[in-house]
Amino acid sequence: MSIDSAHLPAGINLAGTLIGMRGYLGSYATLGLLLLAGSGVFFAAFGINRLLRPARPAEPSGKYTNYECGLDPVGGDWAQVQIRYYLYAYLYVLFAVESVFLFPWAVVYARPGFGRTAVVEMGVFVGILALGLVYAWRKRVLRWT
Repeated sequence: MSIDSAHLPAGINLAGTLIGMRGYLGSYATLGLLLLAGSGVFFAAFGINRLLRPARPAEPSGKYTNYECGLDPVGGDWAQVQIRYYLYAYLYVLFAVESVFLFPWAVVYARPGFGRTAVVEMGVFVGILALGLVYAWRKRVLRWT
């Protein structure tokens, strides 16, 4: 069974694309339609939520009080945190992100002709990381107490 262009809806060609949606501006039109559809779903969901909610939501007692593992809150809500926690977190993130760069190096190292160059570059990279760690250790940043 063959389909000719006479049996297609107006504005559709045999390739299944909208006529006038080809070329440079076609991708922008597709993006615009996607944004309109997404916005429509977003506003429809919030509109349905507004229609189906209770007219006057209940205010249960204790709704705005702090919850601390079932115990009554004691003291104020502000507490000072020591900077060393942030330093440890920063160093962890730094070395975790830098370790991600080791995986592409391992892939390139397996290719022929990249062996010696890749080892030298990774040696410089790991050396700079080690210098940073030694610097932090010498400045006693890593001392917990």
